[in-house]
Amino acid sequence: MGIAFVHEHGILAEDEREPIERSHYPRLGELGRDEVQALARWLRERRNRARDMIRDRRRARRGKGGGGGANSERRLAAKKQVYARALARVNARLDLLVNEVRIARNAARLRKALERNQARPRHHPGSGASADAGMSSRPNRKVRPTIHGARIGSVSQQGKTAQAMHDARG
Repeated sequence: MGIAFVHEHGILAEDEREPIERSHYPRLGELGRDEVQALARWLRERRNRARDMIRDRRRARRGKGGGGGANSERRLAAKKQVYARALARVNARLDLLVNEVRIARNAARLRKALERNQARPRHHPGSGASADAGMSSRPNRKVRPTIHGARIGSVSQQGKTAQAMHDARG
């Protein structure tokens, strides 16, 4: 579930708002690959910093680490979530950009391979306007086993009889 822009603005400092706004989609779609990568780097750095600060504060509260502080990490955790969501959006956009480049590169490779294949000389003569009659069929020489007429259906009748005897026993 997303957070409204108003809540994000309330959580973030002034210098952090502009990159987060760029991570939202109308503006994110306009950015080039290098800008998206730089934004992802910045968001990852900020998210990791918030994560580390939360961890240090929890350690300090338990008495394990030095410094830290008694401040609540609730606001810091909310800020970390904003960074994480923004990073997810930016990573998805980056994946799209990378896939577009990969698809274009593979299509160009396939076109070049097709051109090479079509430019290669043929090793066999053409088939002509129509196909030939092809191979002649040969009759099957195996003798098919014959089943006596009285045997056909006898297995299913035996099953019916056995079931009837079992049902009659009760």
